[in-house]
Amino acid sequence: MRCLAFIMLLPIALSWSPHAMAQDISLGVAAPLSGGFATLGRQMLNGARTAAASQDMPGAIVEADTACSAEGGAQAARMLIEREVDVVVGFLCTDAVESALPLFKEAGIPVVTPGVRTATLTDQRERTGWPIFRIAPRADAERDAVATLLVDHWRRDFFAIVDDGTIYGRELAETLRAAAELNELKPVYVDTFRPQLDNQIGLAGRLRRAGATHAFVGGDRSDIAILSRDARGMDYALVLAGGEALRAEDSAVPLATGTLMVGLPRWADIASDNALKALADAEIEPNGYVLPGLAAAQIAIAAARAAASAGSSIGETLSSGSFATAIGDISFDAKGDATVEFYRLFRFDGETFVEVE
Repeated sequence: MRCLAFIMLLPIALSWSPHAMAQDISLGVAAPLSGGFATLGRQMLNGARTAAASQDMPGAIVEADTACSAEGGAQAARMLIEREVDVVVGFLCTDAVESALPLFKEAGIPVVTPGVRTATLTDQRERTGWPIFRIAPRADAERDAVATLLVDHWRRDFFAIVDDGTIYGRELAETLRAAAELNELKPVYVDTFRPQLDNQIGLAGRLRRAGATHAFVGGDRSDIAILSRDARGMDYALVLAGGEALRAEDSAVPLATGTLMVGLPRWADIASDNALKALADAEIEPNGYVLPGLAAAQIAIAAARAAASAGSSIGETLSSGSFATAIGDISFDAKGDATVEFYRLFRFDGETFVEVE
């Protein structure tokens, strides 16, 4: 099961029938409300409920459990279609949304997802005509951000690129290397290392001999922490950087102060004060998918209202509009992906990651 892991649309996408011309809005929320992902689904649902309450949405929320499965996604879609919802927000798992989208396309109901990151979900828009709009970053957004942010940040530094041999690590490293070459920059050292060792003294020695002052590590938090520790033990000043894996739980070896991370912000750190107050008033912690769920629902509600006012379809409105949300203004590109760049460069201060200005 594949889980978890923004301009006008092509003509096929504009063929969705107008929906929700009445003032009342029926908002469908499709999320895993049972099984192993139920906690995340409840977070999304709480966000959507908060959006509806804080925006005085006229109408009702219809909840559907996707169970994070293909069968559950199709069953949820059929139930929401039967209940005649105007627009749907939700989905965390690829299997569930891919089985639901053909049904929503036939019914003319667009979907705004804050959770599914699989790139092909929107890449196949021209072929499928699926009415999907995604505020979650694409699966390939992290590696593109690594390349963009670090090439600019390390332009005057002697940097190395190493990876742990996994698909994840290698893709991050290779994308950075290719971007550096396009910018006429050459790393002083490129290598694949053996992960999950008690020490990385050998790798640290090779990086020092190559003259690297900075190194990107396509690997997990533990390996990056160990490499940094071993470099310090050699009196070798080495700045390390990694991807979102650095957000993982603390490793046995503490992460070094100054370690860089290309990753997503904590949503509560960029959320509007109004959204945080609405959540606090409802006694909801802004954890996990609460704020993305809230933002997705804000977009859906605003699009439904605008479409009713203009006499157009919600799908057309989502395609061409820009929407103010709890986590910033969001619009969608021709594929249905959010145009906003959420990834940032952070530096570890010994306790937490702080954005690099």
